[in-house]
Formats: sequence, C-alpha cells, structure tokens
Amino acid sequence: MKSDMGGRYRARILANIIYSAIISCLVELFLVANISMIARYMEGIGRTNALTRAILDQSVAAVMVCLVLGLVLFAVTFMILQEPYIRYISRISDAVQSISEGNLNTSVEVMGDDELSSMAANLNKMSEDIRQLIEKERESERTKNELITNVAHDLRTPLTSIIGYLELLAGQKNIPPEMQKKYIEIAYGKARRLEKLIEDLFGFTKLNYGKIAMHVGELDIVKLLGQLLEEAYPNFVDKGLSYDLQSNVPVQIITADGNLLARLFDNLIGNAIKYGADGKRVLVQIRAEEEFVTVSVTNYGYVIPAEELPLIFNKFYRVEQSRSSSTGGTGLGLAIAKEIVDMHGGTIAVSSDLNGTVFTVRLQVHFDINREKFGSI
Repeated sequence: MKSDMGGRYRARILANIIYSAIISCLVELFLVANISMIARYMEGIGRTNALTRAILDQSVAAVMVCLVLGLVLFAVTFMILQEPYIRYISRISDAVQSISEGNLNTSVEVMGDDELSSMAANLNKMSEDIRQLIEKERESERTKNELITNVAHDLRTPLTSIIGYLELLAGQKNIPPEMQKKYIEIAYGKARRLEKLIEDLFGFTKLNYGKIAMHVGELDIVKLLGQLLEEAYPNFVDKGLSYDLQSNVPVQIITADGNLLARLFDNLIGNAIKYGADGKRVLVQIRAEEEFVTVSVTNYGYVIPAEELPLIFNKFYRVEQSRSSSTGGTGLGLAIAKEIVDMHGGTIAVSSDLNGTVFTVRLQVHFDINREKFGSI
C-alpha cells in the first residue's frame, strides 16, 4: 500500500511538471513570436530603439528575460496545479491535529481517487476504530460496575435472610419446634436461591468469555423437552400450573450440545413457571421441518410491556415485576439462553400480549459447529 501510494504521488508530480512545462513553452513561444514580429514591424517603419534592437539581435539580455519569464510561468502554473492538493493536505493535517487533541468525531471529506483521498479514508477509518474501541472500553467498564452492583444486591438479599433466621434459631432456645422447622425451611429456600444466582453468574461468565467447549452430538429434542417438563413437575404443582407438550412428530433427532440445550429450555420453562402462575397453564410446542426445528414456550400470566420486549435478552435486564422476592433473579437467565442459541447458529424471539407470552427458539436440525461464527453477549 505504501509503495503504491508513493508511486501514484510521484506520477502526479511528474504529470504536473509536464503540464507546467508545456504551458510555459507554449506561452513563451507565443510571446517570443509576437514580440519578434512587433520588433521587426518597428524596424520596418524606422522606429527602433535599444529594446527592439536587443530583441532583433537576440542579445544575452533578451535571452535572460525570456528565460526568467519562462521560469516564472512554469512556477506559477505548477503552483496553480498543486494548490488543490496543498489545501487538501492542510485539511488532513488539521484533522490529524484535532484527533490528537481528543476530538474523535473529526472526519475528512474523501475527494477523488488518489493517494490523498486514500490517506483521508484511512484517517477516517482510524478515527472511527479508535472511537469504537473507546466506546467498547466504556461499555466494558459500565458492565463491570453493573455486574458488581447487581451481584452485590442479588446475593445480599437472600444472604441477609439466611443470617437473620439462623440468628433467631441460635439466639432463642424457647422457639417452638414448628417455628424452628419453618425458619429452617425459609433459610433453606433462600440458600437454594442463592445457589441458583451463583450458578447463573458463573454460567454467564463462562459463556461470555468462551470458556465452555461445545460437545455436539445427536439428541431427540422431543424426548429432551419431555424430560425437562417432568423434572419441573414439582414446580408446576407448587405454582398451581399444568403443562402441555405438543409436537408434530413423535421423534426429532438434531445435532446439538445436549447439556447446553437442556440449560436453554430449563431457563425458558422456569421463566414460564415463575411468570405464568396467573394463567394456570404452560404450553410447549415443537414443530419439526426438513432443515429446522422450532420450539415455543408459552405462558398465560404476566404480559410483558411492548417497550420492554427488545430489551428482554439484555444481560441484567429485568422487568419490574421480576424484582419481587418471589420471582427475582440475576437478570442473566435470558441472556444465557440467547448466548446458547447463538452458539448453535439459531434464533430466539419473544412476543407478549393478552394471548400469552411466547418464547420461540429456531434451531438447525443438522448443526455444523465448524461453519458457525459464535457471538458473545
């Protein structure tokens, strides 16, 4: 790139020199021819003087005058041809100075197709790259601070409850056995919630930094979802919910990481249970096609506001209702779900209205890990 730019620069300078020389020669020939003709005319009418005799005799003085005039014409012509490039270089220089002073919104208009326009384009690209890098650094710092804030808040809440109930049990000897049992059950429930929060945090960190290796193999997604729903049966009973699994095929073999898919759908089913208690039912549907399989998880409880739907898969994002003690989490479950779907080259979407809240996952039947480009949250 450097040698090409240098070559084009030399070619342009050479072209300007040639143009200047041609223009100077033509102008000088025109002037010399006309001045000689005028001098001969003056001699013919008998009105000669020292200047006309010098011109007619082509004395050294006359030759020097012509030479100087030619050099002046050449210099002026060359400067006129170079002036647009000089102004462009000045603008590029000013932009470099502005960027060096921290104004990364500076850009230079790219004009033409030469070495200077390439320089301007590269300068604009450098400025944009630096700006994006700084924005990423700021986002990383913001995310780190947000992580610390969210983790501190979410871990402190159940931990405070655990410590409080254990202090009651340790400090009072006359607590009735049934109350002791109740306190222990509450502390145990809070400890399990604390364990789930920590698992989500570790899971998100590993996925986000690519520390989880995928183990792709064949699995029956119909059987997988059936097992997950059976395992969640006590949670359905606890919330007073029923579930229904519908599939257009009895068996659907796909290639995927079974453990990651189990975590993905466990998150979606868990969310449906937490936020769908008012609807009394959770519907899981499987639709198999030739190249894709689509899984939808529908609950008929809380309707997510339309303005919050685009944010639902953002890390740490939680709708306001989910901040209650009964449904609160880290806000990482759906971010983890999206990351797992992305790792499998699929898509995940959500819709929510009075007809239900539907999370829809679309996966390839034959997944080739070597052809996928993995994203990160």
